[in-house]
Amino acid sequence: MRTIAKGLVVLTLTFAVLASAGQAGAVTRGRFGFGDSVMLGARGELAARGIRIDAVVSRQFSKLPRLIRARRNAGRLPPKVIIHVGNNGYIDPADCDKAVRAAQGRRVYLVTLKVPRGWRPTNNARLRACANRHSNASLVDWFDYSINRSSWFAHDLYHLTRTGARRYAAFIASRTR
Repeated sequence: MRTIAKGLVVLTLTFAVLASAGQAGAVTRGRFGFGDSVMLGARGELAARGIRIDAVVSRQFSKLPRLIRARRNAGRLPPKVIIHVGNNGYIDPADCDKAVRAAQGRRVYLVTLKVPRGWRPTNNARLRACANRHSNASLVDWFDYSINRSSWFAHDLYHLTRTGARRYAAFIASRTR
């Protein structure tokens, strides 16, 4: 009886270790982007370059820490995380810090904004400062790269045209290798 009980304990522990190792190591390479409608508009071009995304219209930065943690805890957060959110309102610097920390050491790329709204300069400065505060974060300056490329943008000056989606995806892919 005692031998059977010990055997069951060992078997249970073995399954627990294997399950947690499989979950923690499920995604060992690749890139994943969290975004709003701008990233969503380039989903096909990003996918063609091997970048998977979770992007929705009007996403707020405050939602990111929970989303990143959930994907990480499920073993579905690769080593490179791209964040292009902030077009829909001000970014709270604490939310940026929480998002980068939620990635737990993975490389995080914070993409600057092109949106023609009053919060753009503040958000871009906050993204830059956030990247500077974290050794695992980098800034990807989409604003600077795209500033004089009017043909890349729809009439609202920040959503992407077909050409813009190709350029955006190529730029993001090249800066997050």
